Order: sequence, then structure tokens, then C-alpha cells
Amino acid sequence: MTTAVPRAARRPRRPLALVAAAALVPVLLAASGCAGSATAAGDREPLTVLTFAPWGTGSADRPGMPQLATAIGAEVNADGGIAGRRLKVLTCNEHNTADGATACAKQAVAAGAIAVVGSYSQFGDAFMPVLENAGIPFIGGYGLSGPEFTSPLSYPVAGGTPALIAGSGRQLAAAGCRSVSLIRPDTPAGDTLVGSLVGALSPAGVKLNDVKAQESSSDFTAVAKAAIGSDAPGNCITAALSSQPTLTLLDSLRRQPHKNTRLFSVIGSFQQSVVDSTGGDAGPLGGAFAVGWFPPEASTVWDQLRAIVRTRAAADASIDDADPGVQTTWVAYQVLLAAIKRVPQGRAVDNHSLRDVLDSGTPIDTGGATPPLAWGLSNMLASADTPRLVNTSVTFQQVQGGRLVEQQPGFIDVRWVLTNGPAPTSTPITG
Repeated sequence: MTTAVPRAARRPRRPLALVAAAALVPVLLAASGCAGSATAAGDREPLTVLTFAPWGTGSADRPGMPQLATAIGAEVNADGGIAGRRLKVLTCNEHNTADGATACAKQAVAAGAIAVVGSYSQFGDAFMPVLENAGIPFIGGYGLSGPEFTSPLSYPVAGGTPALIAGSGRQLAAAGCRSVSLIRPDTPAGDTLVGSLVGALSPAGVKLNDVKAQESSSDFTAVAKAAIGSDAPGNCITAALSSQPTLTLLDSLRRQPHKNTRLFSVIGSFQQSVVDSTGGDAGPLGGAFAVGWFPPEASTVWDQLRAIVRTRAAADASIDDADPGVQTTWVAYQVLLAAIKRVPQGRAVDNHSLRDVLDSGTPIDTGGATPPLAWGLSNMLASADTPRLVNTSVTFQQVQGGRLVEQQPGFIDVRWVLTNGPAPTSTPITG
């Protein structure tokens, strides 16, 4: 059963000079393949999709993801639907549990969903078998679990945590770090991060200090001390924790004396709202580097996302357009809508035809949020662990003037790290 996502306090926003929403609607729908009159769309059974994420559970909550999905569905239907059909968007609270993830997948099956889109869960082992048995594609998950990068029915739009960690390693090495402390969850998923980071650091001779942390802890003093160590020159810290634990960690780091240790992170734990809440440039994240899947918040890539939030979900404070989960949901729906448009005329739009389009290997443009995406056999990653990780590009960002901005322009491909290939020649990064 679809449940409402609660509203939460949103961080203050900067004024945005956006194009009028009315002007953006045809641009969005042309890019995503929406067509057909409202009458035609209303006369046929809707195309059903589902987006799930946890909310009301704690640090893992991502309520903005299903809320954005609902807003996108409203926008599509306001212009007459897609492929002559209305888009019915269901949402499900995954509760951050394996049972919750399974229940959401079963809801998608029971509803006859053609896809699960832009969702968040750590429990791929629980939900993917349910979707596989029903032949339902999983488009654009957050990349927290192994099955998202191995299942033939998974179509990830970003490289998940493996790509972020590999990118962070490249950024750390290029910045002149001599030793790196990785603060990461003490979980099986956290264990997998170490190899990706070692692969990026080893060619530069950078040493790794693996610091495990309990994300539920209210005090990271011991973790901060272990990461800072002797505070020798060239010592760097990168964290792979979710947002709330990162805030707790930053408080612990602030209280520990250190002179030489530099702070880095990955975007999953270090986003604009965290920078804002810790004092901007005057806080512990002033000048800090970050790695993301997508361009930073200020990029014009997100103008249409911001416009839809304003026109379709202005009263909903849970949608933060700088949140990587929200951005992932946006990209995933662009893939869905483009794929629906490509289903051959005369063929039913369903989970089978949708998978055929996605499996074709023909790239799908996401409007600059990622490189063009494709999931054909030739696009697969040469990795037994993550073959479906087709997007191996990340972005390098840095806090400047209190904002996360590009630290290096464009996308940086870390495929060589993820496949244990030879390291490319890199230019030192300053900042």
C-alpha cells in the first residue's frame, strides 16, 4: 500500500534565477519522451512504477526520493502522460530493513509495475530476487548493495559507493596525501570500500589506515583520534558515512587538536546541507574536497529538477535538490522516460519491452547529469564483483566560499581503479 512521506525541515535556499516553469515543461517532456493528449492518456490503463526508500528510521532516511518521484509523475501527467498513458507513481517506505525492502518489491509485483525507479536500500539481497522473479527492471538504485551491480535486471545510473571511494583515492593521491585514514562503517558493505581505495592509492605509494566506525554511535572521539594519529604532514582523512554520522564525526574531529591533517570525503556523506550546518568556510569543511557522481548543486544541469520541485512540490520540505539521493532519482526517471519513448510503435510498453530497450546498448542522454548511459554487453565493467557498474565517472568538488563547487571541471573516469588497470598520468590537484 502506498504511504505518504512525512515532511521535514529544509535547509535555507539561495534565490535561484530559474526559467519560468511553463517554459521548462516542454523542454523536460521533450527530453524524456512524454507525448499524447490528456484525453488519450486518461482512456488507457496507466503505466505503473514504484520508488522506495526509508523514512522515519534515522540516519538512513531518504524521504526526498519518493517525494520527487511523485512530483515527476504529476508533471508528466499534467502534460498528457507518456506514450499515450498516464504515469502512476507508487511509493513505499523500505524502513531500512530487509523485510521492508522485500515488502516494497512485492508491492511493485502486485501492482504490475513496469519498473522500480530511483530507489534506496542496503538490502539488495532481499529485494532483487523478488524483482528478478517478476521480470521487473530496477533503474537507478543508490548503489549500496552488491546485487545492484550484478543482477541482469539492475540498471544503475551511477557507480555507487565503489566509484566514489575510487574517485576519492585518486583525488587524495593527486593532492599530495602521504597517508590516508578511511573512516567507514563497520559492516560488510564497508569492508568492500577498502579494496577500491587501496587500488587508487597504491600507484602513488600512499598508505591506508582503515578506521572502522559504528554509524549509530553518538561519540566518534576514539575514531577521530585513530584517524588523526600522529598528525604528521601529508595525513588526510576521507569518510564514507551517511549524513548524520558525518555531523557527529565532524564534531569529534573539531575537538581533537590537529595541525597537519586535511579533511576529504565522498558526496554521500558530505553534501551542501552538511557544509551549511557546520559553518561553511568557517567550519571544519572549509576548503575540504569531495567526490560526487553528478555535477555540483549550482550546475544548470539541475534547473529542471529545481523547477519541478517548485511547481509540483513547493509545500514539501523533504526534497533537497542537493541531496545525491534526490539527484539519483531525477536521473533514473530521465532514463525511464527516455526508454519508454524508445519502445517500438505497436509494441506494448511493459517490463519486457522496457528491458529490451535498456539492454540494447544504445546510449541514453541524461541532460549532462552523467555521461550518456548504456547497459549493453559491451558496456559492462570487466569485474566479477560489479559488472553492471557501467558509469565509472565521478566529479571532483571542493568547498569554496561556503559552497560545493567544481574543483576540477567535467567527469573523471575511475574505471582503471575498479578494474585494477594501469594508473593514468595525473596532474597534481591543489586547493
